[in-house]
Amino acid sequence: MPVRAVFFDLDGTFADTAPDLCHTLNRMRERRRLPPLPIEAVRPHASAGARGLLHLGFGLTPEDPDYGVLREEFLTLYSEALCQGTRLFPGIAELVEKLDERGIVWGIVTNKPERFTLPLLTALGMRERSRCIVSGDTCAHPKPHPEPLLTASRQVGVEPRECLYLGDDERDTQASLAAGMHSIVACYGYLGNGKPWQEWGAHGAIAQPLDLLEIV
Repeated sequence: MPVRAVFFDLDGTFADTAPDLCHTLNRMRERRRLPPLPIEAVRPHASAGARGLLHLGFGLTPEDPDYGVLREEFLTLYSEALCQGTRLFPGIAELVEKLDERGIVWGIVTNKPERFTLPLLTALGMRERSRCIVSGDTCAHPKPHPEPLLTASRQVGVEPRECLYLGDDERDTQASLAAGMHSIVACYGYLGNGKPWQEWGAHGAIAQPLDLLEIV
């Protein structure tokens, strides 16, 4: 089945947001007189958002009584430094240009809340170019539930079986398979700290963004 639409995860797939997420976490640690964490330690957790980063930085889980307060602090600080060190991954700009030339529609499906997703994509110059943007709070259920991807499919008017989803986290693979889409792993991304991507069950993987052109 030919691919008529490509959807991208945002953090760790479309854009390298780890520098600003790391900066935010370290601002919180500095307030508590804790040493900063190196970017290398933060990067594997960046796709897990505030929950993963607060667990890394402070050992907190959503069940802890202080979690809600620290989560709001993290999100407030992150909003102040949303796109200082964040950049598109090398090759992404060229990739979406090629997709446009081939008449393949593309969009963003992320678990990042809309209040961060939209201004971030604006700063990167990609908000108006994307055919659809589905954020973590657009639907009732975020990934790994298939609802965000199915919503994107409806928005661009392409059947799920003719869509491809590129992501760097196991939840991305789970969501795309559940939605009946082609599932591809972005091996240049963060990849989490769980089981190896080879065990996620995706249909394939790419080492760099432009490799996707060999699939579509």
